[in-house]
Amino acid sequence: MKKDFKITTERLTLEPLGLKHLETVHEYASDPLNTTYMLFLPNDTLEDTVGFLTSTDALWEDDNNPNYECAILLEGLQIGTVSLYVEDGVAELGWILNRKYWCNGYLTEAASALVKYAHENLGITHFIAHCDSENVGSYRVMEKVGMTFVSKTGGRRNKLTPEGEERFELLYELKF
Repeated sequence: MKKDFKITTERLTLEPLGLKHLETVHEYASDPLNTTYMLFLPNDTLEDTVGFLTSTDALWEDDNNPNYECAILLEGLQIGTVSLYVEDGVAELGWILNRKYWCNGYLTEAASALVKYAHENLGITHFIAHCDSENVGSYRVMEKVGMTFVSKTGGRRNKLTPEGEERFELLYELKF
């Protein structure tokens, strides 16, 4: 069953993300420094985070929903999220990590584990990921996961982007 999903790596556990992670998710999802390059963050209120996590609980209850929103646990503490959204056989990866845990390889480890799971268990052979062109940490994770650069396009608007400022988006992909 999908709700019994669990991946264990050398240092991390990936489990279904949901309301039980409210406090730790809200800590990083409401932090402007942590979410500078994110499209839909930071969350302005606790209710925003509750709404998101309520939708992830529903996602995990639906065995026919091909999407995965995973809590990243380090020694039992939820420190971030890695996600997989599938459409027309292509899986889009996404992630966020509490900035207290940056620069330790946790996102690379979590994303690599989710790619391996999706390839071996779901038969997915094409993965993509997007990020703001200035989000060096994110595109380095893409490269370490084995993804290659595809394109750079304009028109990106992050939630915290000042009015009138043009942002660029990078697209990476991995094909098996």
